[in-house]
Amino acid sequence: MIVIDGSFGEGGGQIVRTAIALSAVTGTPVQIKDIRVGRSQPGLKAQHLKAIETVGRMSCAEYHGVDIGSTEITFTPHRITGGAMRVDIGTAGSISLLIQSVAPLGIVASDRITLRLIGGTDVAWSPSIDYTVHVFFEALSRMGFNIRARRIARGYYLRGGGVVDLEILPSSIHPHQFEASKCRVVCGISHASKLPIHVVRRQRTAAHEVLSSHGFKCDILEELGAFESVGSGITLWCGHLGACSLGRRGLRAELVGEGAASALVSELEGSVGVDLHLADQLIPYLGLAGGGSLTVRELSDHTMTSIHVVEQLLNVSFVVEQVKNMIRISL
Repeated sequence: MIVIDGSFGEGGGQIVRTAIALSAVTGTPVQIKDIRVGRSQPGLKAQHLKAIETVGRMSCAEYHGVDIGSTEITFTPHRITGGAMRVDIGTAGSISLLIQSVAPLGIVASDRITLRLIGGTDVAWSPSIDYTVHVFFEALSRMGFNIRARRIARGYYLRGGGVVDLEILPSSIHPHQFEASKCRVVCGISHASKLPIHVVRRQRTAAHEVLSSHGFKCDILEELGAFESVGSGITLWCGHLGACSLGRRGLRAELVGEGAASALVSELEGSVGVDLHLADQLIPYLGLAGGGSLTVRELSDHTMTSIHVVEQLLNVSFVVEQVKNMIRISL
């Protein structure tokens, strides 16, 4: 059994998600201690429990200590099959973060995995579902990983209620070099639920103006729905670089659009292969592929944490080096 320090680096739920996923894929039992001990509400939260339980069901695992507020768990996986499952997070907890936990299992599953996921599609401190599909999944496809999702309904904080159908096909991944992006056309979706259409348009227009002023062409769609929860947001992407921004009461729609566009411009002008948030999500797959590389603007706490956990569970060693004005991470 490998013991993982849950307080390492950024000390958040990412350690749990990555460790549980790789434990299931490799068949290696893990014990995770000091989970989120530095947070205002230490230990596991509802969305972490759901991730552990879902991966546990998919890998026929035995696990202990999986309760709200628990700071220590053990997880012993057995075999991974395929099959269908309905997973309701029960809150506006992030569907995208749950996907990060279950996706790697497709590498060793004996059959296709289909999941109906219910929770938050566009919530704070998480990639939006559009980012997950158009940036994360697209990057995985470059490594030979076959995963796709169909959004049925959006779910915003506080009520959630988003619905996503996820399909993971058994895949054999290979190394890939994510080097400088040459993308010049930014795509995106400006969306809202139970709000006036002008909110969607103002987000889109503001993003378009920022991107155009930096010389980028834009193709940003507008989407207005009437889902269970009220909210708005925008996701932009260009190759393996993306950014998203959420609306909230009292925040002008123009600032939502400008926020996402400015964040993406910072990534695009850095001539890197992946954005700051995609880097930590790809580290486990570089490890599982046994090679590959990526370039990123800077080394975030999340990426360092991901490297630390992956090196322990996969017995690999990443090389992190400064190359001109960027960081290259290779295996």
